[in-house]
Amino acid sequence: MTQEDQHQWYIVRVFSNHEKKVKRYLDREIEMQGLEDKISEVLIPTETVIEIRSGKKKTREKNFLPGYIMLKTIYDEEVNNLIQGAPSTIGFLKNKKEPKPKPLRKSEVNRILGQVQDNEDMAEQGGKIEIPYDEGDIVKVIDGPFKDFDGTVQEVNTDKLKLRVLVSIFGRKTPVEVGVNQVEPAT
Repeated sequence: MTQEDQHQWYIVRVFSNHEKKVKRYLDREIEMQGLEDKISEVLIPTETVIEIRSGKKKTREKNFLPGYIMLKTIYDEEVNNLIQGAPSTIGFLKNKKEPKPKPLRKSEVNRILGQVQDNEDMAEQGGKIEIPYDEGDIVKVIDGPFKDFDGTVQEVNTDKLKLRVLVSIFGRKTPVEVGVNQVEPAT
């Protein structure tokens, strides 16, 4: 068994929105302390999403495990001390009854890493679309034949980037289909 085979994936809890800061710190410390043989990878599981805001597409990276990073390491006291001393870090994710954290199971690692790979593939193809509206949201139609009508989102179709909105026409609630760039949140 090579040393690389002994590396296992662990979850480290960090302050939410501090994942990149912690990763930069750990990468720097691993290099300075010469721990490359013990810690082979620090990973922030992210996905690329496309948001549509005010009719414009914006691409951004979104952490799909906020407050956590993954560490591929040989767990020992030295690694534990590095994590415990890192700023904005809570520590290894572990059971309160056990002194040492348990590594992730292969199936969990494959699922998470598979999701990261899928998201990288999706990013190359344009990314995952994130529509900022949910069922029940009140929106105002800003374009098309129903311009200036207010309505309630009844259904969200992410594949077609369409919303079914209930608007009041002549006193009756009528469902109309509009594109996500044809509406904005009602004020």
